[in-house]
Amino acid sequence: MKFSFLLTLSLLAVACGPRYGMRVPDGLVKKLPYESRIELLEAENDLALAIDRVDEADNEISRARDNIRRAKSRQAAAEDEVDRATDEVSREVAKLAIEEAEARVTFLRAHQRLNVGLRDVEKLARQCAFAKFELARLTAARKAKVPGSEKLDPKEFEQQVTECDGAVKSKRADLAEDTKEEQTARGAWETKKAALAKKTFDARASPYVENL
Repeated sequence: MKFSFLLTLSLLAVACGPRYGMRVPDGLVKKLPYESRIELLEAENDLALAIDRVDEADNEISRARDNIRRAKSRQAAAEDEVDRATDEVSREVAKLAIEEAEARVTFLRAHQRLNVGLRDVEKLARQCAFAKFELARLTAARKAKVPGSEKLDPKEFEQQVTECDGAVKSKRADLAEDTKEEQTARGAWETKKAALAKKTFDARASPYVENL
């Protein structure tokens, strides 16, 4: 069933992060009537989306790592072109290509620092989604008057969610400086890229300019 599958997935997702890991015993949830389990679908879906966002953040980091490798290769190639240039125009283009490549690498590294920070935020948000899923499980169990559910304090589970959401908000705010640096580096790279494109016939598809 989707319920069992997502439960297993959620446990795997938070295995490496015990914070905000207060759980409702599985035995209580197994006693829920079918109609009560239906009420958990929204929380399940939110948890699945949170897990997907962490995966996408990991993928973005991998893509940026590949882009940095390519940019460094282009930088090395541009540096070689300076030595091979046979006239002043070719030499100027090669120098502009070096500047563009250097600015690209600087931007990509700033972008990667932001990516890592965003992944950390998404990992914490995933734990919050798990905490909300557990709160939904407890709410359903108490509503269905499942024996044993009365021993669990909903306020403790609600507090877990509140604290986790607060931590996410704080962690996201901490990325302000990285975001600013990434935007500044992007602007500097865009300027160098435009100068290179203009020198090579102002072509959007200039062979000297590679868009990300």
